[in-house]
Amino acid sequence: MYGELTDKKTIEKVRQTFDNYESNCFEILLYKKNRTPVWFYMQIAPIRNEHEKVVLFLCTFKDITLFKQPIEDDSTKGWTKFARLTRALTNSRSVLQQLTPMNKAEVVHKHSRLAEVLQLGSDILPQYKQEAPKTPPHIILHYCAFKTTWDWVILILTFYTAIMVPYNVSFKTKQNNIAWLVLDSVVDVIFLVDIVLNFHTTFVGPGGEVISDPKLIRMNYLKTWFVIDLLSCLPYDIINAFENVDEGISSLFSSLKVVRLLRLGRVARKLDHYLEYGAAVLVLLVCVFGLVAHWLACIWYSIGDYEVIDELTNTIKTDSWLYQLALSIGTPYRYNTTGSGQWEGGPSKDSLYISSLYFTMTSLTTIGFGNIAPTTDGEKIFSVAMMMVGCKIKWMQNIFYTL
Repeated sequence: MYGELTDKKTIEKVRQTFDNYESNCFEILLYKKNRTPVWFYMQIAPIRNEHEKVVLFLCTFKDITLFKQPIEDDSTKGWTKFARLTRALTNSRSVLQQLTPMNKAEVVHKHSRLAEVLQLGSDILPQYKQEAPKTPPHIILHYCAFKTTWDWVILILTFYTAIMVPYNVSFKTKQNNIAWLVLDSVVDVIFLVDIVLNFHTTFVGPGGEVISDPKLIRMNYLKTWFVIDLLSCLPYDIINAFENVDEGISSLFSSLKVVRLLRLGRVARKLDHYLEYGAAVLVLLVCVFGLVAHWLACIWYSIGDYEVIDELTNTIKTDSWLYQLALSIGTPYRYNTTGSGQWEGGPSKDSLYISSLYFTMTSLTTIGFGNIAPTTDGEKIFSVAMMMVGCKIKWMQNIFYTL
């Protein structure tokens, strides 16, 4: 691309820039395929991968031939060189505004690749971006260190909710323990603070630009995640703590907290950054498998608890897996004839959860020892659905190992 008239010192500077993986800019004379000389304003920016190694260079070229060698056409014949140059500058004022040299202080800064991997937003600031966009004082950039840390806190609390809410709903636990009530209240407050922060956080527009206008940020958040986030931070646990609340209403309020799981959709578009690492994918599959097994264990217990006692005849079904489990571990159900007139006894909640999780794990992995088996129609239907989920998970694992 360069020829005899290209400055040798400039060629050497370009080579040194590539060899030293630096950012720089030059005015250089290059040639087209038809050997026509063209002056370019050339900018070079190295692009690094997750290991901080330069994998490619971003080179931009701006044609500045008009400023270096004014072109003589029919309308300018007889003009002096200064006159032709003045006309070229007048006609190319927009080009002149784009040729502002880069300041050395604006050279690309190296961003930590770890921070980029931990970034939870769907859009990450490219490493070759020259400078961060200017925002109002009360607006937070969606890729700053504070917002990244805050997003990880929200993600951890979302997983906490994903574990505790199904358990509390299925096993009908009331939050009478002060410590757990305080912890859940703190979680609700954090989610409420997250709503406030989202009203002051930038987002990426459809054209790839960073939107920092407060009005546009508020409108975008109200149209997308506001309703879900609001439902997820209401104090359901405080309502459940009162003894006079109807059990059905209490379970309904607890179930509404499951909408927090929709927050995981924000992370889904980030998963492609983790697919480059085999260990990260393996850990992710294990976590997903454990979470699915936990949810299914809660559903499995709910089915057994619903079918173990026939409310119409007030008799116990001896073919239910809960009844068989109670006999096998020595804690059978008994009918209280002198007191409440209801069935009492049975395994403890800890034993019930461990047994439910054990059954779902063996079913999902298609092992099935048979010591806990479905007997009623409802249990069999759920077991078939659970086996289909297990086959799907194994299929995904086989694809991962093949890749």
